[in-house]
Amino acid sequence: MRTSQHVWTRDAGWQQATGEPAADAQLVFYFSAPDVWRAASPFEHLSALFPQARIVGCTTGGEILGEEVLDGSVVATALHFDRTPLSFATIRIDGADSSEQGGRALAESLLAQGPGVPRAVFVLADGMRANGTRLISGLRAVLPEDVVITGGLAGDGPDFRHTFVGGDGPPVEGLAVAVGLHGDAVRVGWGSYGGWERFGPERVITRSAANVLYELNGEPALALYKRYLGDEADKLPGSALLFPLTVRPPESPDAALVRTIVGVDETAQSLTFAGDIPQGWVAQLMRGHFDGLVEGANRAGDAAMSMAAPRGPSLALLVSCIGRKLLMGQRIADEVEAAAEALGVNACLTGFYSYGEIAPHGFTGQCELHNQTMTITTIGEG
Repeated sequence: MRTSQHVWTRDAGWQQATGEPAADAQLVFYFSAPDVWRAASPFEHLSALFPQARIVGCTTGGEILGEEVLDGSVVATALHFDRTPLSFATIRIDGADSSEQGGRALAESLLAQGPGVPRAVFVLADGMRANGTRLISGLRAVLPEDVVITGGLAGDGPDFRHTFVGGDGPPVEGLAVAVGLHGDAVRVGWGSYGGWERFGPERVITRSAANVLYELNGEPALALYKRYLGDEADKLPGSALLFPLTVRPPESPDAALVRTIVGVDETAQSLTFAGDIPQGWVAQLMRGHFDGLVEGANRAGDAAMSMAAPRGPSLALLVSCIGRKLLMGQRIADEVEAAAEALGVNACLTGFYSYGEIAPHGFTGQCELHNQTMTITTIGEG
């Protein structure tokens, strides 16, 4: 496998960053700041540079290239596989109701293309229109259990207004795209860790519907949440990125998931999350500390490498949460550097800051939507 990387900035335009240009590349990933992708024209530029490639990308809350975290840029990585066939599918998603069916349609399309069942699937979806939980449920319903599913939800910085995904065309709203990796040669590893700290009492989710939380222990969710935020409550929904919730089945403490708030409804006193909040589950507030988040990124890299360390060059796709970036501020590169240390010198790093991370759960092994995690997918051949 060979890789080359390219970056667009306002000052320099498109530049080669690493590797040698490979016109015969079969796959290109790009990640773009939401306010520059039209000016940068990533699809038009990359399709001209790599005419044989499937071109997949999305808008972000920040772009990762090597050990750097960029803002206001476009980063792209082209891959040439020696022995790994690809499949490719896109689907329109207009909301939570169509997300599960969209996941099924993506999986069915990948299986129909072959050759055979993919070893792994990488998914990108609109972070504002797709319900990540339902999308993953649809994928899991069709794909065999041993298929590794990873990816992320597109971002819009801290603004939560419009997110865009591109699949062999200019990025648009309401799109989900999936790439299947096939054959015995491909080596795919994954790791997903948070590093957040729980605080406050556990409470039962007494009223919810899909990804909307109405009541905890019978109390309006938004009113309770504001009490904990104090002065930060005036900055909702943006400040909610700094205080996510962990939710879990009451009988399974090890199966906890982290959920990020993406909207509030003052009239209904409700909180809207990036993924489902099942009624009857247990919820608890969380907060972050620099050292814990950096350690989580390092552990994610360790897990990915221990699962499937490629014998040669590899690509590491880092999908981290916009909430981590807002909390860590100028120190955000620390978590990427920690991941890079674990991944080793043969790994080519790229990725983005997202509205939701897609990866198997470390305890159950089932693919889930995560929030506030560093999720890493490694791809190589061997």
